[in-house]
Amino acid sequence: MAQVLIRDLQPATVSRLKERAKRRGRSLQAELKDLLETASRQSGLEARALADRVRRQLAGRRHSDSVELLAKDRAR
Repeated sequence: MAQVLIRDLQPATVSRLKERAKRRGRSLQAELKDLLETASRQSGLEARALADRVRRQLAGRRHSDSVELLAKDRAR
């Protein structure tokens, strides 16, 4: 099997990935492998189709302002 080395990741990125792996009961390596394998199977067209489907499902619903929510979260 091939090996991949990714250099210069931000510490915060690595921390979030470790937390994600922990929530799923996996090692960081297993989580990254799954993320990369999943991403490699999805084409840009599939991703766009999924985004369009979600937009249609949410159409007409009232949504909160995410900028406001982010500002409150960052202020904590």
